[in-house]
Amino acid sequence: MVFGFLKGEFIDVISWTDDTRDTMVWRFERRDNAIKYGAKLTVREGQAAVFINEGQLADVFSPGLYELQTNNMPIMTTLQHWDHAFQSPFKCEIYFVNTTRFNNLKWGTQNPIMCRDPEFGPVRIRAFGNYSMRVTDPGVFMKEVVGTDGEFTSDEISAQIRNVIVQQMSQALAKSGIPVLDMAANTVDLAKLVNTAIAPTIAQYGLTLPEFYIENISLPDEVEKVLDKRTSMGIAGDLNKYMQFNAAEGLAQPNSAMGATMGAAMGAGMGFNMGAQAGQAGPWGAAPAAAPAAPPPPPVARQWHLAENGATKGPFAEADLAAMAASGALTRATMVWTAGQDGWKSAAETDLARLFAAMPPPPPPPPPAPGQ
Repeated sequence: MVFGFLKGEFIDVISWTDDTRDTMVWRFERRDNAIKYGAKLTVREGQAAVFINEGQLADVFSPGLYELQTNNMPIMTTLQHWDHAFQSPFKCEIYFVNTTRFNNLKWGTQNPIMCRDPEFGPVRIRAFGNYSMRVTDPGVFMKEVVGTDGEFTSDEISAQIRNVIVQQMSQALAKSGIPVLDMAANTVDLAKLVNTAIAPTIAQYGLTLPEFYIENISLPDEVEKVLDKRTSMGIAGDLNKYMQFNAAEGLAQPNSAMGATMGAAMGAGMGFNMGAQAGQAGPWGAAPAAAPAAPPPPPVARQWHLAENGATKGPFAEADLAAMAASGALTRATMVWTAGQDGWKSAAETDLARLFAAMPPPPPPPPPAPGQ
């Protein structure tokens, strides 16, 4: 025990191995904060060592292996007024600062952000995402944030960082002028804008945000429900046709719940119509005169095609064919076709036969000459 005590007095090895995921600052505990002159200081990659002398920031050591002497502790030497080499221990607090990235830190708006949308008018928007954080100036971080905390974690600063993010996010969204429906396509640009805006404030803490992401920008639940209905109406198109389609689909499945519901609805509708007709009857039960029905639309004229020498001509209206029949350009044997007809037929076999009713048939061949 005595040998171990003496060894601890004369040999000092100062280092820190972090086995946590959220520790940003850890204070090296030494009895009475006594550090032996010539002690070995090991600062690993992703670390910095900060020396505090009597409450005042002294030296900051970057990664490397150091032997604590007056030649590599200029500020400490000045504070202690060491004008010559010494061998006695000196009192000093040593803090190890983690300078690696702290990833997947969350941020979000606790209260909605009021914005003026060009399409919807005043709206409330919520946003959330994640970011990474890293200590860039250990000395400033110790003075402005940590103080004398012996073990400082990322949770102790994340709330303050979140407040700064939300404040700048509110201003960025309010000034962006981007429609709500287009914000999802502009989250990358908005994230860069917000990160640039908060960088000066974060730098005052000795920190930087290497990564900043906006995962989602959303509307309140009640607004999203109304928007979903509006989207459904746009997809449905003509609401009358959409309702008719749903009714027909329900009737096609009479055993389904929809079919039963639609059947009951149609029965109720028929009963309502009958009751309405009975209520509209006269005082003696005579039905009122029905409104005159609209005349039917005029029939569409049929169009005909002619086959001549292996080619198709037309289409021709029936009036045109009557003129052609009178001139002889259309005969009973001419092959014709119209929509709905089963293949080509001679004009005499179709409705065009009436065009030839008032016309004499072809003359008989002349009689043979005498002597033949």
